[in-house]
Amino acid sequence: MKNIFRLLSAILIFSLSSCHTPLEVTLEMSSQEIIKLATKGNKRAIITVGIVQNEEMSFTVYGENGKVLSNREYTYEIASITKTFTGQLFAKAISEGKVSLDDTIDRFLDLPSKKYYPTIRRLLTHTSGYKYAYYHGSGTITEPTANFETFGGGVTKKMFLNTIGTINLENRDYPFVYSNFGISVAGLVLEKIYNEDFTLLMNRYCSKELGLHKTKVNDGSVDVSNFWAWSKGNPYIPCGALISTITDMMKYAQMQINGLPSYVSIAHTKLTQVDPPHEISDNDFDIINDAMGMGWMIDSAYNIIHHGGNTSYTNSFLGFDKENRVAVVVLVNMPGAQSRNIGSAIFRELRR
Repeated sequence: MKNIFRLLSAILIFSLSSCHTPLEVTLEMSSQEIIKLATKGNKRAIITVGIVQNEEMSFTVYGENGKVLSNREYTYEIASITKTFTGQLFAKAISEGKVSLDDTIDRFLDLPSKKYYPTIRRLLTHTSGYKYAYYHGSGTITEPTANFETFGGGVTKKMFLNTIGTINLENRDYPFVYSNFGISVAGLVLEKIYNEDFTLLMNRYCSKELGLHKTKVNDGSVDVSNFWAWSKGNPYIPCGALISTITDMMKYAQMQINGLPSYVSIAHTKLTQVDPPHEISDNDFDIINDAMGMGWMIDSAYNIIHHGGNTSYTNSFLGFDKENRVAVVVLVNMPGAQSRNIGSAIFRELRR
């Protein structure tokens, strides 16, 4: 089967690579087999899997050794899936004529005069030239305190602006480098566009405009695991701070399939190729990332638009196929690659 010979996925995750042990997963394994492997001997495991198909939504909750539990809704960190919400806010702003993809960030941010600053397009497609995450020292995750860790503790918006002014980039598309820093800079631009703190902006957008009342910037109400705490005004919030439930995430996926609100499809447009597709070497996840939309990763062969996320405590995956009107959401209360492996297996099963 040609899938085995494809380059592996570029679903880069919002995490430290050392925080999990990769599962020994193969493309021949079913989703149920992967779930059993991921939860083997783990009494605290709670994996929630949601499937959206032809307007119908259903979900199943799994515990230790893949045992099916009652259909209770849990609140998870969705980590880097947050980036798709940030991208969708830009799609909204574009539809309102407030910004263009080719606007440079110095149109909105108070920065030193310089020959070139990155465009919104390059920030959202990870082709800006900005590094992965940390320009403010490597230790941005604190030691655990009580039941949480603080991500980006002590990093301020002023520090971000000062750093942006010192980075010299050329006016060109850089090779794809997944950049939490770049998406965070995009969040600063959104604050200026809407003249509102990002947390207030995002919370209001999710609840009032999208009707996702359980989706918000993490306020400590995660109930399946420990969590990352986010200080007020933390500039990294736009790239990974949202929490949500399976029903809200399935509703969000259905919105993507339906193209509602009308501007969401702007975020799915292929803006740049990822050539070659970025590899992940620790699993056999076969949905690749060979193109980028506005925060969304795109598998052109299977027409699956997707994103994943990871913190020290959870991992998540959301993917959808607009043509076949199907979406898969996987939320896991452990760090690692389980969610994207399970999601990929379900898409394989649906294709069969």
